[in-house]
Amino acid sequence: MASKDSAGAPTGLAGSSTGPRFTALTVPKAADVLAADVRERILSGELPEGSALPPERQLVEQTGLSRATVREALRILEVEKLLRIRPGRGGGAFVHRPDRESLASTVQLVIRGQQIRLDALHETREAVEPACAALAASRRTELDLAELDSVHSELVDAGAAGDVPRFLRANVRWHTIVARASGNELLIGFMSALSRSIYSATDIEDFLDDDIRRVTARAHARVAQAIRERDAAGAKRRMERHVCAFARAASRVDRRERLELDDTDMAGE
Repeated sequence: MASKDSAGAPTGLAGSSTGPRFTALTVPKAADVLAADVRERILSGELPEGSALPPERQLVEQTGLSRATVREALRILEVEKLLRIRPGRGGGAFVHRPDRESLASTVQLVIRGQQIRLDALHETREAVEPACAALAASRRTELDLAELDSVHSELVDAGAAGDVPRFLRANVRWHTIVARASGNELLIGFMSALSRSIYSATDIEDFLDDDIRRVTARAHARVAQAIRERDAAGAKRRMERHVCAFARAASRVDRRERLELDDTDMAGE
């Protein structure tokens, strides 16, 4: 039987479904809250590149959190590459804002972690890199042209000597310079990751024979000439032909469906 309150209204039985209901609450960890606060300050520009956070003891005093919690928050941001932790005297936590290399590293992790198909990687390159070449033709500097010429000479020399690893490394650098000449930070980071991943998947002696090395060098020279002449349409068209031909050749020779990347492949590049 239902009980009544002091006004005589029924209060309902204990456990009745007619009363208000509450859902379970998820309370974020204190370390996540602190990390989110510092992250926002970094990304908004409040904390500039290279600036130091207060020492750990001060952070504990200012936030009212435990030393373990503060350390966990700093570790989260270090893993995200938003902080650089320097140990020892004169060390501390220093702000590192995301840059093109941050994007490249993230894209490479996605490619490797998701085991992206090699064909899909080539499709992406065919869609993106011609646009990079067109922008490069419009925005290139004399320094960009000098770097293209230097790397092209290295590529030709390596090809003539039959030094396939050196040829492929020069090939990656050439494509990266074209992307850099576009002046678009997102394209630079994205193309850097794509070029490195394709390098890792095509380092095969049987694939890059003398004829293909010569064809690649000629294609690079044609694209570079269009960029030099500020011919955006020509650069886009020539780059499209080049990357599409490379993809067709790679698909005939290398039948692997997925990329197998080694973190050491591009060490120092």
